[in-house]
Amino acid sequence: MATDLRQFVEQLAQLYRGAAAHSADLETRPELEGHDMPEVQPGAPTAVVFSPHPDDECLTGGWALRLRREAGWRVVNVAVTLGSNPERRQERLEELKRACAFLGFDLTLPGGKGLEKIQLQTRRDQPDYWTYAVNVIGSLLQELQPQLVFLPHTADNHGTHIGTHALVRHALIRAKDSVRCFVAESEYWAPQEDPNLLVELPTETVVQLVQALSLHHGEIARNPYHLRMPGWLMDNVRRGGELLSGHGNTPPDMVYGILYHLRRWDGKTYHEPAEAPLFIDQAMEPDACLKQFAG
Repeated sequence: MATDLRQFVEQLAQLYRGAAAHSADLETRPELEGHDMPEVQPGAPTAVVFSPHPDDECLTGGWALRLRREAGWRVVNVAVTLGSNPERRQERLEELKRACAFLGFDLTLPGGKGLEKIQLQTRRDQPDYWTYAVNVIGSLLQELQPQLVFLPHTADNHGTHIGTHALVRHALIRAKDSVRCFVAESEYWAPQEDPNLLVELPTETVVQLVQALSLHHGEIARNPYHLRMPGWLMDNVRRGGELLSGHGNTPPDMVYGILYHLRRWDGKTYHEPAEAPLFIDQAMEPDACLKQFAG
């Protein structure tokens, strides 16, 4: 048993180092071929992912990808910003286009070129620009009429993630009764205190997310987010499985999972699901809890 555990730990490290060496050769690595995706049928439900930066659509879009792959939903990635470095924005946009095409996500840039300085300081110091940004996001919400909206949670420990939360929240309030939807708050830079939904990600879904993330060449060159992602998804099950089930209880039998806080927005206020916590394992329809919640 001790030998088996040693091999487990050592082989994980070897796999990581080997993959890191391969990923470093970005110029010669061939582009990936896309996965087969079901056609989006007329009238299919829409999920909108509000991504603070290019690559967040991969990092927190696991449930959205399951909805796209398994249930034929339309998924629209709204690239709220193209990053803080003006010199990198065009390059990041090209990487983002390839990643979204690989995931089967539509791509929208608010205002046609993305927004800038989406942070709480901007709301305070540049109220005219903030109002413009809120109106742009509100118009997108009214146009798309999503059944489900993804956004970072309010304390995700990155200024643009926190700003994106505030921006979308402000736009929902401004839209009033014209937009009613489910809202799933995601986490990446800081865990949520009160997630209520753990979605299992099948291995093939994780493979596709990691491959799509690898297309963000500039970001993974400085920090291999894609190679660390499986470990993070496993840790979500470690933490979230017991947090949602209750400390001391047996967590769900999942390898990879992603956590959200799911609520329903009725045009005026949020409503929590009556039956929580919620789990979606890989044998379930990925929109099962939405149907349950709506009912």
